[in-house]
Amino acid sequence: MTRFGYTLMTEQSGPRELVSYAVAAEQAGFDFEVSSDHYSPWLTEQGHSPYAWSVLGAVAQATTRVDLATYVTCPSIRYHPAVVAQKAATMQLLSEGRFILGLGAGENLNEHVVGEGWPMVDARHDMLEEAVMIIRELHTGDLVTWQGEYFRVDSGRIWDLPDEGVPIGIAVSGAKSIARFAPLSDHMITTEPDGDLVSSWRDAANAGDGARVIGQVPICWAPNREDGVALAHEQFRWFAGGWKVNADLPTPAGFSAATNFVRPDDVAESIACGPDLDELAESVRPFMDAGFTDIALVQVGDRYQEQFLTEVAEPLLERLRSL
Repeated sequence: MTRFGYTLMTEQSGPRELVSYAVAAEQAGFDFEVSSDHYSPWLTEQGHSPYAWSVLGAVAQATTRVDLATYVTCPSIRYHPAVVAQKAATMQLLSEGRFILGLGAGENLNEHVVGEGWPMVDARHDMLEEAVMIIRELHTGDLVTWQGEYFRVDSGRIWDLPDEGVPIGIAVSGAKSIARFAPLSDHMITTEPDGDLVSSWRDAANAGDGARVIGQVPICWAPNREDGVALAHEQFRWFAGGWKVNADLPTPAGFSAATNFVRPDDVAESIACGPDLDELAESVRPFMDAGFTDIALVQVGDRYQEQFLTEVAEPLLERLRSL
């Protein structure tokens, strides 16, 4: 059965609000929660970007049932993989085994801030592969010294390590990345409802029954469709660029310029907007049909977030689970 999750969208809400939304989402019946891990919002209008790992630590203490995950963390530029290994182990302990470490090759928007530049995509994938290997080594609990092409670890050990380890999901986008990262991952993360991609990953990973295929779908519930479309355009027009564009733009100003000619109707073509719960649920169906086991919803914008969680989420989940 498909599991449905809630996205803690750090780009559009402050840290205290995110924790309260996490609690409300658990109470509404969501199965899991994922958090973005950003240094900057996509657009200035979103206006937020608290530190995801502090938020997740608080959420782990404020919730009891939902699984938690990063969606996704780049472990290679802004963070050193040894630090990611440590904080992922800590999150697994705090959440009592509810955490999945979601990893990806990152976006310029978040990684350029540390002044290390923005490598070409092949180099980013090389770095991600090496980072995952380091994290896996450190999660054995052994003393690790590593001298690689991109990273060094000097006598590193994770002292507080969960017995069950930390499952890793890796974001993939095509055959090349599947061949490379499926053998290194426990779970698949991807943005497109492509059944062939899912099948290819399962074959390459030799994935067992417990392996998850995790996706994300933005929706914009609002009291009327006009408000929903306007809010989605204001907050989420960056989505229209696609990941090849989104990975390389460096600043919210760049995203604003790149989406200057994106119209509200353009956004509404890719994001279900308004009060029709059947329409919102149907927008998720392609991911279900493609074989995704876990689908996280993004309720776009902070404006209606509380109302969405207290009034809309429960009946929407009922519709989704009946599909």
